Amino acid sequence: MEKIFNSVYKGKKVLVTGHTGFKGSWLTSWLIMLGAEVIGYSLEPPSEPNLFKVNKLGENITHIIGDVRDEEHLFKIFKKYKPEFVFHLAAQSLVRFSYRKPKLTYETNVIGTVNVLEAARSIKSVKVCMIITSDKCYENKEWLFGYRETDPVGGYDPYSSSKGCTELVVTSYRMSFLNPDDYGKKHQTALSSVRAGNVIGGGDWGEDRLIPDCVKALSQNRKILIRYPKAIRPWQFVLEPLSGYLRLGALMYQNGNKFSDAWNFGPLDNDTLTVEQVTKKAIKLWGGGELEIRQNSKYHESKLLKLDISKACFCLKWKPVYKVDEAIEKTMAWYNKFYKEKINMHKFTLKQIGEYVKNAEKHGIEWSLPV
Repeated sequence: MEKIFNSVYKGKKVLVTGHTGFKGSWLTSWLIMLGAEVIGYSLEPPSEPNLFKVNKLGENITHIIGDVRDEEHLFKIFKKYKPEFVFHLAAQSLVRFSYRKPKLTYETNVIGTVNVLEAARSIKSVKVCMIITSDKCYENKEWLFGYRETDPVGGYDPYSSSKGCTELVVTSYRMSFLNPDDYGKKHQTALSSVRAGNVIGGGDWGEDRLIPDCVKALSQNRKILIRYPKAIRPWQFVLEPLSGYLRLGALMYQNGNKFSDAWNFGPLDNDTLTVEQVTKKAIKLWGGGELEIRQNSKYHESKLLKLDISKACFCLKWKPVYKVDEAIEKTMAWYNKFYKEKINMHKFTLKQIGEYVKNAEKHGIEWSLPV
């Protein structure tokens, strides 16, 4: 495993903000397998149970509890550990929560990112800085085709708006302070932003998220309540965007000025399902359950959102491995193991990463990168 991505991550110091979250925990697990020295900076895990504790990740990394809004503390961590890679995942990531706490959402997602960027450009050890935002950063007009990286950013709700603002901040820092044209002359840091769709996978118990809501209800023999059954999202297994992030990070490390840009990672355009279809498949894979539709949300929610991933496929030689049905199957397999078999979930998580790597090879993906 350490040899994939040209062994770029082996022995490197990698700072992951938001490492106690769902995606952050999966990314941390994979980085450990790649031989990286991971420094995690995050708030306490956002749910109970949570993947970070289930996989006992705190035993294998430098685990730091901190808030990205705390500029002084964050800067001290950068200065002390001198990371070469920075993956910024820390965020307020819930749409409906952003209506209740808009100020907190903007402070965390926008000012928190500014703090990370200030530290990254000040600490000379940082060679790669990747800001993880969201597919919801786009000004969504509910078009039938996917959004490209050059389409306008924006957002109806505070969460989506904050992610659009974050993208504008990253673009400004990339042009003003970490310009690719100045790479190797005025600075040595490559800066990118990445946008992924609705990520699913085992170990997510987040609030107001479809699969976690399904699993919570199913495990307690309750009906699953959904608000917008016909809404379409770019569903993808958690390892799909993470493989893109890691691939992009390795390429940025090798060729800093060529890959400093914005990137989409999502499923293929024709590989989409509605909320209702995903829920019914989850019920079947669980082995039973009931669904109830309640279309009474007082908050605005988009009904159609798709990403165009042509740029990542062509320029990074990346592509999705699992179809949406396989993504749901892998996700529910994890939860079935957790709730019904109570096995060592850390080993099962690592097993799913290994299976993903092998399946990618069968799909023609080369894990070694051009030098």
